[in-house]
Amino acid sequence: MSLDRFGAAGWVRLDWPWLGPLAAADHGGPLLAWMGSVIRLRRGAGGPPGYGNDPWWLRQEHQAATMAGQLRVLGKEKKAPGSGTMWRAAVPAEQRMLITSTLDSVQEQLLQLRGVHSGPTADVARRLLRGLGHSAGLIENAWKRTALAAVNGGVPLQEVARWVDMPVEVLREMLTADGRDNGG
Repeated sequence: MSLDRFGAAGWVRLDWPWLGPLAAADHGGPLLAWMGSVIRLRRGAGGPPGYGNDPWWLRQEHQAATMAGQLRVLGKEKKAPGSGTMWRAAVPAEQRMLITSTLDSVQEQLLQLRGVHSGPTADVARRLLRGLGHSAGLIENAWKRTALAAVNGGVPLQEVARWVDMPVEVLREMLTADGRDNGG
């Protein structure tokens, strides 16, 4: 049974339609790890070294934080420069996932361009330029999402504008226009 079939069978039976999109966005998270361990148990296959066959075993980064650990994080956030908060605390998980996903797409797109250096000049140039143009659009998307996340996280717009070497008014217009275009 694949993870797709496992998931579809599980959340359809449980009437949890929200679980499908969550599992799709949860790369390497506890939900996917649990699903994988259940499938390995069903197949009779062992897990990776150190995992064992316990479906309820969690890697340390997925375990709940202790109160002392949470207080240390809060203390660091108070002392953090800029907005005074840490990235993971200020930027919602969905937005962080979209930025990471976009960067992964850029990386994949650029890797595909490595092998297109043979053939007629026009064909190679066309493939390279189209691929680079698509990558540039993805990078711009990630750039805007990151700048918007920084501003929404409390970093002053003037500081973000200085980092991206852009006048404050131009950056403000880009971010507000992008928010209107995306329904936000």
